[in-house]
Amino acid sequence: MDTTLPTLPALTLVTVRDYDEAVGFFTEALGFALVEDTDRGDGTRWVVVRPRGAAGSGLLLARAEGEAQEAAVGAQAGGRVGFFLHTDDFARDHARMSAAGVRFLEEPRHEPYGSVAVFEDLYGNRWDLLQPAASA
Repeated sequence: MDTTLPTLPALTLVTVRDYDEAVGFFTEALGFALVEDTDRGDGTRWVVVRPRGAAGSGLLLARAEGEAQEAAVGAQAGGRVGFFLHTDDFARDHARMSAAGVRFLEEPRHEPYGSVAVFEDLYGNRWDLLQPAASA
């Protein structure tokens, strides 16, 4: 019996305040591709973005509904870095993102594991822009 799981695209949910502003940030400031934006007919949408050229994994942008979800917007990792955006050209992407208004919380660092800088998305979730040392 084959127990291998099928390879399926993986999604990570990011709770957002507004679909359109979130799509704008991820596609314009971060350079992601809009993969799907489907009206679900009940006032919600199925919105998926992913880094350009990435196969499989992406973000499901879900509009907050109710107080508990609204409180999670921008605090999904409790103030820690909760998301990691890998790049093969740190300097290029750092410069492009900075020019697009992305707020970096620190100057770029060059660590044994790679080049890294922490930035915030439009809601305050913290991300690492990271070029691993193996691709540096």
